[in-house]
Amino acid sequence: MVKESPLQPSNSPNITSEQLLSLAHQARKNAYAPYSHYLVGACILTDQGNTYTGVNVENRSYGATVCAERTAIGAMITAGEYKILKIAVDTGDGGFPCGICLQSIAEFAVSRELCTIIVQAADGMKELSLSDLAPHLWTSDKVQPKL
Repeated sequence: MVKESPLQPSNSPNITSEQLLSLAHQARKNAYAPYSHYLVGACILTDQGNTYTGVNVENRSYGATVCAERTAIGAMITAGEYKILKIAVDTGDGGFPCGICLQSIAEFAVSRELCTIIVQAADGMKELSLSDLAPHLWTSDKVQPKL
């Protein structure tokens, strides 16, 4: 299997949620988690049909640790894209993104209602909208991006 570079996105407008989760699972193998041993992989599908993967990167100074979802967002931004349609997360135990990651996903979601979070839980694949998973994320009309 060919490894994807975050700077060279794959373009597949018809990618399924299962395929997105598979890409997150493949990425998870490269996570750096020597302290918690909790490996996480994430894969974003953008509104342009491109995918970007990321992994968690731990640091012995725990505050410097970066989650997989945010490294995938960084790869997406580095490539010049800004809209998340779906994000699949593989934790190995069905865990959903943490609060900081949900807030970060919200920053770039096509909308909170349309952006889908996908995880593989013990009882099957779960797909929830960002608004269903985190209905009360912080927002303010006084803080707007100036792109």
